[in-house]
Amino acid sequence: MKTELYRELPSVDELLRLPEIAALVTREGSTAVADACRTVLSRMRTEITAGRLDRAKLPLAMDGIPSAVQSELRRALGYSLRGVINATGVILHTNLGRAPLAASAIDHIRETATTYANLEFDLDMGERGKRDVHVERLLRKLLGAEESPHTAVSTIVVNNNAAAVLLALNTLAEGGEVIVSRGELVEIGGSFRIPDVMGKSGAVLREVGTTNRTRITDYEKAINERTRLLLRVHRSNFEIKGFSEQPSLGELVSLAEKHKLPLLEDLGSGALFDLRQIGIQNEPGVLDSLDTGVHVITYSGDKLLGGPQAGLISGREDLVKKMRGNSLFRALRVDKLTYAALEATLIAYLKRDYETLPALRMIQTPQSEIMRRAEVLVKNIASANLNAEAMESTSLLGGGSAPSATLPTTAVALTCYSLSADEVAEPLRAADPPVIARVEEGRVLLDLRTVFPEQDEILGRILVRIATSQK
Repeated sequence: MKTELYRELPSVDELLRLPEIAALVTREGSTAVADACRTVLSRMRTEITAGRLDRAKLPLAMDGIPSAVQSELRRALGYSLRGVINATGVILHTNLGRAPLAASAIDHIRETATTYANLEFDLDMGERGKRDVHVERLLRKLLGAEESPHTAVSTIVVNNNAAAVLLALNTLAEGGEVIVSRGELVEIGGSFRIPDVMGKSGAVLREVGTTNRTRITDYEKAINERTRLLLRVHRSNFEIKGFSEQPSLGELVSLAEKHKLPLLEDLGSGALFDLRQIGIQNEPGVLDSLDTGVHVITYSGDKLLGGPQAGLISGREDLVKKMRGNSLFRALRVDKLTYAALEATLIAYLKRDYETLPALRMIQTPQSEIMRRAEVLVKNIASANLNAEAMESTSLLGGGSAPSATLPTTAVALTCYSLSADEVAEPLRAADPPVIARVEEGRVLLDLRTVFPEQDEILGRILVRIATSQK
């Protein structure tokens, strides 16, 4: 019986001659359409083998082949990387791409991506130039290098902060020891650990202190003829509370200068905006570290800076010059698109136009505004099948920034009488565009702090469709 059903399935050539599928060939090309046909036929054979497609169902399945081929084409040729609605309330969500870019950054990317650009060409001299100049000139202004010799710094850009740490350690401490507190040997996303990065750099890790208590004397006792560097690592995704101790940055600067050693600080996030203005404490900024006297700092471009993925190294000019001359720098450098986005982001800082940077705008959005939007959304999706209510909640910075800091917000809490919270979250993820929410205490929470206002109407339509489908 199954053998007979297999024989009744059309061949790929027969399918390609069908008018509906021939039209797809004209639009998408014969190779892609033929592959889609093979996939659909293979799926039908599997259904026959499993007994789910019998003689009674076969005619209907055959009629649906053109539609199935079209769906398979959409799946195969569609983009895997897609825009989503972030309703989690986590502003710098690593899994969702961290900081969204400013409109000016997108415009500058488009301008430089669709034509040639002076990436490494000096327009004044008419000869080869350096790609660093496009952002270093801006960072010298932002970091005070033009006003104060104490904070005179140079900056280079690599592809992420882990690469920045790797380059700095390899340049300044290869073959020697790097002293770091045990309480700072962090693991960041994707199981990347600071000790592993240090090992790849060729530097030797010298742990001091204990997990919860490290004193400045622990560092000093560990210094020997093999010591090349002192390292401070920001605890980006956890805090140690209670019986704990950590030397101040000023103490580490004094110790480094006493022994003529460079002090490297891995800031992780690296804010150029003073978060204390909005009540977020204990998140060190780039200027704070440089003003304290840290010799070299590393930080991310796509976290609190609000720009593209990048790792920035700022610090004493002679030390940064050594890193620029390291052959590893060429392997880790960024392309013109990253420079374009970063340049536009830094110009926004120079203009103090913080509202144009989406991440900073979300951080500064008052709860009252979020509450107003949440109440409108609740009113528009009122349904007997899907219960929605506005409730107080908290948003997170995310992205390894200020791990204990929260922002007051208003979330839309969804419950459905016939579905569990996970079953409500599933069709949200399957929507177009996908909606990523969080599930807490049996409810789906939509935090509008991380939803762009122009997405409110789209989100409302998606929720209405889900509510209607549950009738």
